[in-house]
Amino acid sequence: MAMRIIFMGTPDFAAPAFQAIVDEGHEIIAAYTRPPAKSGRGMKLTPSPIHSLAEAAHVPVKTPNSLKYPAELAAFADMAPDLAIVVAYGMILPQSWLDVPTLGCWNIHASLLPRWRGAAPIQRAIMAGDKETGVAIMQMQAGLDTGPVLLSQSCAIAADDTAASLHDKLAILGGAALREALRQAGQLTPQAQQQQGICYAEKIDKAEARLDWRQPASVLDAQIRGLSPFPGAWFDVDGTRVKILRARPLDLQGPVGQVAAAGAIIHCGQGALELIEVQRAGKAAMPATAFMRAGLLPAGKVLTSGESA
Repeated sequence: MAMRIIFMGTPDFAAPAFQAIVDEGHEIIAAYTRPPAKSGRGMKLTPSPIHSLAEAAHVPVKTPNSLKYPAELAAFADMAPDLAIVVAYGMILPQSWLDVPTLGCWNIHASLLPRWRGAAPIQRAIMAGDKETGVAIMQMQAGLDTGPVLLSQSCAIAADDTAASLHDKLAILGGAALREALRQAGQLTPQAQQQQGICYAEKIDKAEARLDWRQPASVLDAQIRGLSPFPGAWFDVDGTRVKILRARPLDLQGPVGQVAAAGAIIHCGQGALELIEVQRAGKAAMPATAFMRAGLLPAGKVLTSGESA
């Protein structure tokens, strides 16, 4: 049976879920998304990806600045939704909103709950060296990602996955998982989350992006991939900040922080990192080999704890 669904999402990550609802024959009666934000060199107001997608599909768009006002709640309730689907909306739904839809509110979360509750599950999974992640469709509660799980699907984290590539994989997986959940709506049995293995994916702090060469190469590789392309893990050389967008760990030993004699290789506390793609502040990304040929990181130079020698 076709349902009346309110969709609540903002970035590209939510787009496959939006399309899944349409493809399954349900009616999206409204799309809630964050208000247009200034972006680009001209700082023009730009609608979110879901805003644009909803308008193209002739779905009414709602962009409230807050969900605390009674009038907003009344407008939400007046639409009499069967279900609300929430995907990276960017605003916390009060309990009064969660109680409105007949089947409640479902959230697509980019981790296998209870691992990596919170704001940055994709980045944290990579940075922690996890080999597997996935998506969980959760019956929302007032707590932070604490609700019972209706359905989950797993995904391997490849050795070369970055936050960007894993984001795209999980977005697609989220759409597929939602299709399956919608087909079983009303028949799914919510499973309470385990109390063991709970991890919180704190928002990425820019201070975490600085590389410390005393760490093992495998740890730095995970840090680089988890922060690529944004905010980008970086080191300083002669006052110039250099982001590493892609690298690979090597089983090669040498003085910590020293640039190897051959290749774009920097020795770490354990092993070494071969730089593949880098970006200087204010410049375009470039192959690390070109960076080395320009003499910007000469062989033998020693970088200590991410700081110039």
